[in-house]
Amino acid sequence: MVFNSLQFALFFPIVYLLYLLLRHRWQNRMLLVASCIFYGAWDWRFLALMFVSITTDFFCAQGIFRSSDTYVRKLFLVINFIVSLGILGFFKYFNFFAANLENLLSIGGMHLHHSVLKIILPVGISFYTFQAMSYVFDVYRNKLVPVTSYRDYALFVTYFPHLVAGPIMKARDLLPQVLNPRVVSWEKFYGGCYLIGWGLFQKMFVADNLAKIVDPVFAGHLPYHGTMVLVAVYAFAFQIYCDFAGYSNMARGLGRLMGFEIMINFNNPYFSRNPREFWQRWHISLSTWLKDYLYIPCGGSQGGRLATYWNIFITMLIGGLWHGANWTYVFWGAYHGVLLILHRIFQPLGQVLARVVGRMGDRVLQMISALIMFHCVCLGWLFFRASSFQQAWDMLYALGWNIVPTIREARPYFLWLAFLIFVLGIVEIAQRWSNDQDIVRRWPLVFRFWLYVVVLYLWLIWGQYGGHEFIYFQF
Repeated sequence: MVFNSLQFALFFPIVYLLYLLLRHRWQNRMLLVASCIFYGAWDWRFLALMFVSITTDFFCAQGIFRSSDTYVRKLFLVINFIVSLGILGFFKYFNFFAANLENLLSIGGMHLHHSVLKIILPVGISFYTFQAMSYVFDVYRNKLVPVTSYRDYALFVTYFPHLVAGPIMKARDLLPQVLNPRVVSWEKFYGGCYLIGWGLFQKMFVADNLAKIVDPVFAGHLPYHGTMVLVAVYAFAFQIYCDFAGYSNMARGLGRLMGFEIMINFNNPYFSRNPREFWQRWHISLSTWLKDYLYIPCGGSQGGRLATYWNIFITMLIGGLWHGANWTYVFWGAYHGVLLILHRIFQPLGQVLARVVGRMGDRVLQMISALIMFHCVCLGWLFFRASSFQQAWDMLYALGWNIVPTIREARPYFLWLAFLIFVLGIVEIAQRWSNDQDIVRRWPLVFRFWLYVVVLYLWLIWGQYGGHEFIYFQF
């Protein structure tokens, strides 16, 4: 069941009406049942798998909290990690690691033929696994007191607005909202409707139409035309952004209708001036999770320059692998790790340059930096979207040697791309300029009215219906 489907359009009003009629305790119980129905719409069998993880998390956290013995506490933590990462590893990475082990052994003359299992990847397994692991880890670090109600903890993990594609909420942010009564107001209702509407526009008008440019190019074969590769990479940059940010906005909007506050997951990332700022604005919930539960526990920046660079690289490498069982994702993570390291190395030089050029020069420098950073991100997206390294290299070759002769052929695609992102660009510029994600709701009524009319018109006329799945469901 996806947010942009007729099935969900029938499901949510019933859930919301029941929610408004019930008191807090029964609201939680009803939401837990609704979340199970929502997730079970894909495959009921994976509900049992998810509750194995939930049950393990719940009782391991209780065991950690009740014990003062360091060994026992670590034992419960290890058990939880083995179960959680074991389930994630089997369903997401078994065939990947088995195939690579077979290739590695064949180099030494050993032949190991593994059986390729037809494993269906449970929707959202990476998201709810990381969220649950953070809960147990916070209890272990004495930053959180575990909940005593199994039902409330299960709702924290399964709450359907953010279950299958995040944001990855920390327990200390979401659990208090589960445990305490929520307040529903007209202001939250309006804010929620705005986020849902804007998210649907991002997904159904921008992202799903851009897919018509992206998919044929990446599904094509040699020879690639350089200009078409360029427009496809630009289109994919905005497709994946609007697809994922659209889901996150709808998740925030649905939560706000019920009195929940779900964190902002995207904050105008393509205006970032450097790699560090990009990861403070892109998929914020994952980047903060990696920082809090991987980078800092590994030592962070406390062990000297080389240790810091190593910690950054490993963190981003794992962040790339989190996205899927493919070496292109690993390379993408390593690539961003290198960008972050280079930024740290040359950051002092940039600060000196900013002082030399003065205020006006610094503004120009920032614009140039944002433009360069956007293209660095786009280069990473080429590897992220490519099905293999070979395809990525072939496309890079086309960009370098086969671009000029095809500019005229690609002109309609560039115009279509510009048309699709025009309204998005206006809103993004306003948000970035004001540093306020809700700036549209503070515009004068006449401006808001015409924006809503234009968005509704574009959505109704050119929106892609039929419940196209979100890109990040596969992760």
